Amino acid sequence: MTGLGKPLCLRGLSKHYGNFEALKPTDLDVGAGEFLTLLGPSGSGKTTLLNLIAGYGDPTSGSIGIGDRDVTRLAARHRNIGMVFQNYALFPHMSVGENVAYGLKVRRLPKAEVDRRVAEILGLMQLDGFASRAVQQLSGGQQQRVALARALVIEPDVLLMDEPLGALDQQLRRSVQLELRRLHLRHGRTTIYVTHDQEEALILSDRIAVMDKGRIQQLGSVDDLYDQPINAFVAGFIGESNLLPAYVEEVADGHAVAAVDAFRSTLRFAAAPSVEARSHASLLIRPEHLVFAAEGFPAEIIETVYLGELTQHSLRLDSGATLVARQITDRTVGPGARVHVSWKLDTARIVPKTPTAS
Repeated sequence: MTGLGKPLCLRGLSKHYGNFEALKPTDLDVGAGEFLTLLGPSGSGKTTLLNLIAGYGDPTSGSIGIGDRDVTRLAARHRNIGMVFQNYALFPHMSVGENVAYGLKVRRLPKAEVDRRVAEILGLMQLDGFASRAVQQLSGGQQQRVALARALVIEPDVLLMDEPLGALDQQLRRSVQLELRRLHLRHGRTTIYVTHDQEEALILSDRIAVMDKGRIQQLGSVDDLYDQPINAFVAGFIGESNLLPAYVEEVADGHAVAAVDAFRSTLRFAAAPSVEARSHASLLIRPEHLVFAAEGFPAEIIETVYLGELTQHSLRLDSGATLVARQITDRTVGPGARVHVSWKLDTARIVPKTPTAS
């Protein structure tokens, strides 16, 4: 993908705080104009990685390249990076227009150029007529757009966003997510976005880097991460999952023969590439891939939640293990019913356990 931003290249980038390794050596390439999300729980290393790219701290090792420049030791103000924070970090004593113009004035652009670019970006953000408004008079969604306008108006090589929608209520958050995606498709800036919200990542991203324990566990498209997770952590963090303990007896031709206590059976499943024979692993079955069939494993429906066209059932297998299944709504089936459960061919997948922090 090509866009108005520049490519980002990280090689061996790491950060230690004493004996604590907040970010393990990391290689990452982001294409010009790409929207990449760093997704993970608190403490996974995603904000540490973002801050190193921004220049808010020195890496312990490694390099950062933006376009053809090595910016590893450059001060933040010399990297031509736009930054949007969760709390927006707007200047309360300045108007909307003054906030947006701040970065341009620091760069000593002519007043006519400043006025032109501020008016242009406010129009793009649907904030026409807001230039003289005090930021305290704005809604949360409007303040978020002002912060984004301030970051974009300097025409950054890379745009960084650190959970910028975290302060918005759910309804407004969904609206702004769609607005951000549409805006990115128009302006094409290389964007690194940090969130712990998987739904937000799925809506916004060209690719997602799932992080945990200071490292990128898997990097790929939404489809890659959902359909072919590399380990149990990614499988559990992207989408809803049934993850059952399994013991892998043998592996061949992209499949594994594994004993699954929940089914009291040894069966053949599709397998992630890194699954090894004679290892403990996890069996992944997505709720929408479970089906009720004439033959299969007996189970009892213990809870039913209607979701409109779909219904979510909680099931208890005869072994005592529980599963969640999502089916087209059929009101003749509900709690207490006995069913047989199976899955669509090759949708059940053996994945390795999540690597340890070491």
